[in-house]
Amino acid sequence: MFDKILIANRGEIACRVIRTARRMGIKTVAVYSEADADAVHVRMADEAVPIGPAPSAQSYLVIDRIVEACRATGAQAVHPGYGFLSENPRFCAALEAAGIAFIGPGVHAIEAMGDKIESKKLAQAAGVSTVPGHLAPILDEEEAVEVSRRIGYPVMIKASAGGGGKGMRVAGNDDEAREGFRSARNEARSAFGDDRVFAEKFIEEPRHIEIQVLADAHGNTVYLGERECSIQRRHQKVIEEAPSPFVNEAMRRAMGAEACALARAVGYKSAGTVEFIVGADRSFYFLEMNTRLQVEHPVTEAVTGLDLVELMICIAAGEELPFRQEDVRLEGWAVEARVYAEDPLRGFLPSIGRLTRYRAPEEGPQVRVDTGVEEGGEISMHYDPMIAKLIGIGANRDAAIAAIRSALDGFVIRGVNHNIPFLAALMHHPRFIEGRLTTRFIAEEFPDGFQGTAPAGEAADRVAALGAALLHRQAVLRGSGATARDWVLRGARQNRPVTVAPDADGWRVTLDGRSFAIQGYWRPGETLFDGTIDGTRMVAQVDRRPVGLRLTHAGGESDLVLLTPRAAALAELMPVKAPPDMSRFLLSPMPGLLVSVAVAAGDPVRAGQELAVVEAMKMENILRAERDGVVGALHAKPGDSLAVDQKILEFAAA
Repeated sequence: MFDKILIANRGEIACRVIRTARRMGIKTVAVYSEADADAVHVRMADEAVPIGPAPSAQSYLVIDRIVEACRATGAQAVHPGYGFLSENPRFCAALEAAGIAFIGPGVHAIEAMGDKIESKKLAQAAGVSTVPGHLAPILDEEEAVEVSRRIGYPVMIKASAGGGGKGMRVAGNDDEAREGFRSARNEARSAFGDDRVFAEKFIEEPRHIEIQVLADAHGNTVYLGERECSIQRRHQKVIEEAPSPFVNEAMRRAMGAEACALARAVGYKSAGTVEFIVGADRSFYFLEMNTRLQVEHPVTEAVTGLDLVELMICIAAGEELPFRQEDVRLEGWAVEARVYAEDPLRGFLPSIGRLTRYRAPEEGPQVRVDTGVEEGGEISMHYDPMIAKLIGIGANRDAAIAAIRSALDGFVIRGVNHNIPFLAALMHHPRFIEGRLTTRFIAEEFPDGFQGTAPAGEAADRVAALGAALLHRQAVLRGSGATARDWVLRGARQNRPVTVAPDADGWRVTLDGRSFAIQGYWRPGETLFDGTIDGTRMVAQVDRRPVGLRLTHAGGESDLVLLTPRAAALAELMPVKAPPDMSRFLLSPMPGLLVSVAVAAGDPVRAGQELAVVEAMKMENILRAERDGVVGALHAKPGDSLAVDQKILEFAAA
């Protein structure tokens, strides 16, 4: 077994690997860029080595610096995590040449499976079902149209070296094929240094289901069940779970057999994931094999009781798998939600900045949190905006969903925008609860994007009653409230009569004539209330507002204030201030780099026309005209770094 390993990564996954290595008694070495000098993973490791400036191309992607860090520290092996160099065969070869073990598969497997075109050919040769498509690189836009017509729309245009949702576009007609080819190629070149793209049939009403495999150097290959990864946005996974609510035992065995056959065909040894697209009739087709640890591996660990990182390390050290296929058992259920620094109300655009407050839910048998950040840390524009992975665990699917709901309610993040309101909305969505999932779920259920959620019905009453109790406690401590008093609760410009009185370990709230028993301890200034309402657990975040409190629960926000009847009557007369009209401007929807501007002052534009391209987190975002008009003036130029809502151009007055 190794004495010391280096983790060629950062953030959450670096911390994850360090925790397992520490438990195994293995010393760890972290590497870090200038932007990560104070990062959590740097402090967790036994040693840390600086490897360059903030941009990953000058640090985490520089093979020679990683190899030199191994030599300098005596690290005998490298765990690459995911992303960065994890699927780079040149990195694997460089380590091998230096006599350093790679905690992953060999060069041949990485090369064979890392190329989306060649991997499909290998899959076909191994008897694995594949999606109809054009497996040669597409040369230009016109060939993209020709190939797409031959396959039959809709088609998926994909980067050959792609992954993580980058370099992928769905095209439903000739114009979309041309634009999809151009955008996919540009993104692929930027993210992977390889602009080859190909096309395949887009399976409608599809599910994305993947099989976790493990293989050692002694001829043992097993699969550890499946993960349901159909809840995706822009081809990037948002929610994952194990097992899948769609897969039966016969289907699991069939998919597992094909996944293992593919792994054997390339001489695979390590943990890997074979991804399938699955039709409504339970037909399944090979998509790709990820020759690394997946982001969503914790859900498999939760239902199998295995530590995949530990097994990867043992396999790389030459050990034999300690179990066989017949020993694998799936018990319980696990659901993972990816918590990102992004603004769901602005089309999920990345959000950068400092975490002024950060409090993850308490971990336990039903909750796991994998994170690499802490309060005061910074979400950088240079890297993936993931804050944490939150895993809810239960004896069955309903219990796992209930666990993750409460954990989301208690996940406190301030200083950057985040997607927790959207994740909570998914966890409460009737279609998700029923398990009727496809990769089109988000597009179909949120066709106009996510507009936020507000508590409604019973949930709204419970939040209002809690707000009344907490506001009453504030008033009592200020000396402006009696032990029991008739108030008016005002929220969303509505007045509701409410009475609050002390009760055993809490309060008795009467709202609109209905009584609520609220129990739990809370003091003004505390961020969380964790108690019960009528005997049912309720977790809510509490933030002070200029007047009153803001309660956040189940992804929805409620601004509430407790008033005397006279003050409430006067509040009804207060006018609402209208926001300024910014419709004449094209504003940057996110912090990022202005890549190009497609128009000049005086140019007429049509609705839908491309105006500018902004890049953030290595993703290109095309900004288009919402209506016909004429460009009045430009306020930014290509190469400028933009803040959110910064003016890019202005339209002439009509």
